[in-house]
Amino acid sequence: MPHLIVLILTPQSEMLDITGPLQAFHEARNQKDGTPAYRMVLASSHGGPITTDTGIPLDTVPIAGLDPAKIHTLIAAGSDEALDALNDRHLIGWLKAHGPQIPRIGSVCIGAFILGAAGMLDGRTCVTHWRWCPQLQDMFPQSRVAPDPIFVHDGPIWTSAGVTTGIDMAIAMIEQDLGRDAALAVARSLIVFIRRPGGQSQFSLPLEHQASDSTGRFDALHGWMTKNLKSRLSVEELAEQAHMSPRNFSRNYKSATGISPAKAVELMRLEAARLALEQTANRINQIAITCGFGDDERMRRCFIKHLGVAPSDYRERFRSGT
Repeated sequence: MPHLIVLILTPQSEMLDITGPLQAFHEARNQKDGTPAYRMVLASSHGGPITTDTGIPLDTVPIAGLDPAKIHTLIAAGSDEALDALNDRHLIGWLKAHGPQIPRIGSVCIGAFILGAAGMLDGRTCVTHWRWCPQLQDMFPQSRVAPDPIFVHDGPIWTSAGVTTGIDMAIAMIEQDLGRDAALAVARSLIVFIRRPGGQSQFSLPLEHQASDSTGRFDALHGWMTKNLKSRLSVEELAEQAHMSPRNFSRNYKSATGISPAKAVELMRLEAARLALEQTANRINQIAITCGFGDDERMRRCFIKHLGVAPSDYRERFRSGT
């Protein structure tokens, strides 16, 4: 029998958070006979039409009418009003009561908050859209929120960063269930990577922090830093480039960008190394030196800290998706 996939919708659910994973599961076929590997059901707290963020309603069944023992995978979709859903005692109560019976549970975007409210993120590493990561960590301090990956798989709990990353997560689930060939067939059909690396950044961390500098005061400095990553880039050296005293520079830089100069240097080196691993065949130790890490061990520690994978694993995952 096809595996039953249940997507939970709440008011103003984002359409792509729903249709992206749905399409991936729909494309999946059993390799032996070509029959559909999954059947999909849309569910909500009380059933009936749920209006998505696009204004288009989607019909749903009441979640209480489902037999949790028959559900293979349950996924909470993201929503513009997901935090309002945390007050839905009927929905959260059902998840608390029946979630342990379901082999695999996931979320797309801020659907992670629904899992958190049901206690499913306690002691787990998880992710949501990067804009919501600090709030997810604050609301559910027993979880470990990783703000960078596009999806995270921690035991039976899967969380994704949102929007198109729901497709990445779905394809990874298909590979877990049916094997690489089946997942590759889906990826080819949808014209996406079979495995965009789970550790791949949601966005460019350095650029995001630069964007926080609304005045553009340090734009020239950032450009200079990216061209001189091999240099020491001490606070004194950066302050000199910014024509400021070291103390004044450190204070003003953190105020403008939200991070310290040392953190900015680390993230820029990480970004440069990440791109080099993706786009070149250069040796890892050569990339470490070029990006200013000094040696491959320091670069490895930085990758583990921020992305959860070693540089060699990062490169292997990226290449497997090309």
